[in-house]
Amino acid sequence: MTDVVHKPDLAPPVTTVGVIGWVRKNLFATPFDTVLTLFGAYLVITFVLPALNWAIIDASWSGKDQSACTGEGACWVFIIERINFFVYGFIDEKFYWRVNLVFIMFAALIVPQFLAKFPKKAWLGWFLVTGYPVISYILLVGGSFGLADIDTGKWGGIMLTLVLSFVGIVAALPVGVLLALGRRSKMPVIRGICVCFIELWRGVPLISVLFMASVMLPLFLPEGVNFNKLLRAMIGIVMFQSAYMAEVVRGGLQAIPKGQYEAAEALGLNYWKSMVLIILPQALKMVIPGIVNTFIALFKDTTLVLIIGLLDVLAAVQAAIVDPAWKSVATEGYVFAAAVFWVFCFSMSRYSQALERKLYTGHKR
Repeated sequence: MTDVVHKPDLAPPVTTVGVIGWVRKNLFATPFDTVLTLFGAYLVITFVLPALNWAIIDASWSGKDQSACTGEGACWVFIIERINFFVYGFIDEKFYWRVNLVFIMFAALIVPQFLAKFPKKAWLGWFLVTGYPVISYILLVGGSFGLADIDTGKWGGIMLTLVLSFVGIVAALPVGVLLALGRRSKMPVIRGICVCFIELWRGVPLISVLFMASVMLPLFLPEGVNFNKLLRAMIGIVMFQSAYMAEVVRGGLQAIPKGQYEAAEALGLNYWKSMVLIILPQALKMVIPGIVNTFIALFKDTTLVLIIGLLDVLAAVQAAIVDPAWKSVATEGYVFAAAVFWVFCFSMSRYSQALERKLYTGHKR
């Protein structure tokens, strides 16, 4: 018998591997894919390239006033010159360091949450929702430890947007969980109160809630007791969003199999232990997308505080673009505001997806 000669395997065709293979597989695999690819290329050439040219190449970046915007592109000089107002609002420049310190602490606590192998990030997360708000309150409000008072009526811009959204997120979730548990309670009185609260707040728009909190709430307070506009806005936002959060959490509770409740009872756990240790961890994990979606809606709804005279980042932009010293800068201002909201909302979305992957306990096929 003759020996069989094994020849080396031939290399795959050039058109199936590498860049060419990826392009054929993902962009031109079928005639329909080819049409979509060509249509996408047309949109990029028609809209995206001119937008980049306006925003970067032909844009004006340096200067002190409107006269520096001599090109046909965006006038980013306006954003650079008014950035302090867009970030800090009306507070005095001598207090900027306190706001900056709050921002730095927030970044130092939130960034590790995006890093999979960062040590002790769970402790940082707990500090973010417990100790950090206290420290931030001391720095931003003042009046203690020798710090001068800062009038909350002067807060504005990105600072105000972050404060309202952070307080709303931290407070709305636990209140929403309690409301969801109360709505599923076997006690008629507790269940009735929670149902009435949820349906009442879900049945009115947030803009009317803020207006009522600003105008009507002081009428129901005892004589001599008064809340500033910022605190009234926070209360309205928390109550409104907690009602929506309650329904999201209730959906997760209803998705838990009855056997989990029976298993908790078989272990001898009381109601609260079974909820905290067994039911709620599973329910909250299942509704992470809904929870984050509510958080994103809350973040964007902070723009409605303009109705009670508070200037968030969008309202600050609107106030600045009507300055007679600047002309035709509305587009730049709104693009800046949109970019700020997109960065924060996209970050929350990406973090929720990472959290879903981390907590996934099913069996992937």
